[in-house]
Amino acid sequence: MKVRGLFASLSVVAILIVIVIAANLCFYTVSEQEMVIITQFGRPVGQPATEAGIHGMLPFVQTVNRLDKRILEWDGRASEMPTRDKLYIVVDTFGRWRISNPLQFFTRLRDERSALSRLDDIIGSELRNTVAKHDLIEMVRTSKDRKPVTDTTLTAEEARTTNLLPITLGRTALEAEVVKQAAPKLKDFGIELIDVRFMRINYNTRVSSKIHERMISERQQIASRFRSEGEGEAAKILGNKERELKRLESEAYRAVQKIRGEADAKASATYAAAYGGSAEAGEFYRFMRTMEVYQKTLGHDSTLLLSTDSDLFRYLKHSVPTNAPARLSRP
Repeated sequence: MKVRGLFASLSVVAILIVIVIAANLCFYTVSEQEMVIITQFGRPVGQPATEAGIHGMLPFVQTVNRLDKRILEWDGRASEMPTRDKLYIVVDTFGRWRISNPLQFFTRLRDERSALSRLDDIIGSELRNTVAKHDLIEMVRTSKDRKPVTDTTLTAEEARTTNLLPITLGRTALEAEVVKQAAPKLKDFGIELIDVRFMRINYNTRVSSKIHERMISERQQIASRFRSEGEGEAAKILGNKERELKRLESEAYRAVQKIRGEADAKASATYAAAYGGSAEAGEFYRFMRTMEVYQKTLGHDSTLLLSTDSDLFRYLKHSVPTNAPARLSRP
């Protein structure tokens, strides 16, 4: 009985295993993030399973092919291409896409690897066409509605050379144009192109040096203008300083001369009052002034030929007082 019971248990387990294996072969599950296409001998059979749940299939002859239902990434390769104004730039792009028609996608491309290759070809071609039809400024500026910030310190001529150039579309419109041109071609492969964006735009290495030289030249022009304005302002300040200094010196000299004139007038009045009181005082004043003249004009090395009748030497001629006896000495 024990052997018979063990055999029955093993039979039940074997039946359960067979049932599980048969269920795995006859049924499959679909998650919320995917779609399933059933192929029979490599050819699609029926409609794609897009709803999440358990679905049935024929074992051994049918195969489950799973496709992603979510929005997928596309990262384009950085490529060098010319613009309409003959500037070679390197454009790096990325995009978003999804499978809109799973049966058509599977029939034409089979998997995501083939889809990414097709995206590279189609989007890359339309990107080159779009870039070649527009100037570089159209891809650099976001939109034509952007208002540039102007430098109020620049002159009208410099402001015209440094202001942003006018544009007609802008980078956002060019990205939309790429999507518009590439989307119909990708739709034939069951792909919906959602968006394409410019991730990075770089100058070609040969163009970069020229751009940098032009930028340096423009900055040097502005720096030279500031230097010339500074030198002009410095010259103006120095001129004002010299003019103010001369004015102050002139006023000071005038004040000094005025004070000296007043002092001389006052001294003369004092001398006149002092020496004009009597004849003897007047004569003494004349004598003192004559002695001062001698002291200032005659020195040890001075040679002067004058007659003794000169008024300058009248005191030398009459050095002896008139009321004193004259003393004559002989050699």
